[in-house]
Amino acid sequence: QVQLVESGGGLVQAGGSLRLSCAVSGGTFSSYGMGWFRQAPGKEREFVATISWSGGNTDYADSVKGRFTISRDNAKNTVYLQIDSLKPADTAVYYCAAKVGFQSRTAYDYKYWGQGTQVTVSS
Repeated sequence: QVQLVESGGGLVQAGGSLRLSCAVSGGTFSSYGMGWFRQAPGKEREFVATISWSGGNTDYADSVKGRFTISRDNAKNTVYLQIDSLKPADTAVYYCAAKVGFQSRTAYDYKYWGQGTQVTVSS
């Protein structure tokens, strides 16, 4: 059984930084394309960033490009999301997700999901 557990969320002031982590157990982590998504209250879940199984390919939503960095450590079965220059608009529950094979921007393509971690940015 594949399990994903996010951590690292919290309350920060605008302009601050956070580092989210997603620890994956079960399955073969190095074969998974990984993604981060977020969902703000009253809004649809949206794509944030993805990373290929090797870490060699990354992709970002335009709204976070230049401020967010996705990375992974296959030896630790963990994917990270470094979030800098936080804005109030970044307030959301952040979810990591895993799929076998190539990463995707589409939430529907992901089979495995974490429970989410709350990020709240105050102005």
